[in-house]
Amino acid sequence: MKIGLIRHYKVKRGYPNSIVSSAELMKWVEEYEASDVEENDVDLNGIEWKSCYSSSMQRAEITARSIYDRDIIFLDELREVPLSPLFPPKLKLPLFIHLLGIRLAWWFNHPSQAISKREVLKKINKVIDRVISENQDVLIVGHGGVMMFMRKELIRRGFSGPAFRRPQNGVVYLFEKENEKG
Repeated sequence: MKIGLIRHYKVKRGYPNSIVSSAELMKWVEEYEASDVEENDVDLNGIEWKSCYSSSMQRAEITARSIYDRDIIFLDELREVPLSPLFPPKLKLPLFIHLLGIRLAWWFNHPSQAISKREVLKKINKVIDRVISENQDVLIVGHGGVMMFMRKELIRRGFSGPAFRRPQNGVVYLFEKENEKG
């Protein structure tokens, strides 16, 4: 059994200015969510994927539909973790400070965050349980942050696959069980 993780195509909306307020950051998030994507050729590793799961977010849906020509199962459980600002709406800070603060707040389950790490991991495990129960080659189209947690869980469950810190857009990362390679 093989599982292919793929991050959605690159989003055309670039990052905001280097110094932004929380309000400006959230406006950028809205623009990012609505942005078009830059399609690229995707190497599916010569595998005939038997099923495909995708995040229900637009950028993942566009990616999934362009690389998989059969029915796709769209799941909210695969959606990117939402950004929840930590600082007052008008306070301007470097973008990396906002993102670092949000990441740390999320990691430590700060009440400012819309969803806890525990809830995200529960959703990811639910999807992986479902995919593994199919016992066939499955492609999963998602988002970078979610993919990092999926990778960790797949490795924990005996799959092998490549390491990545920030997965590239439109690239399949192949995972398979050690005893099922070949």
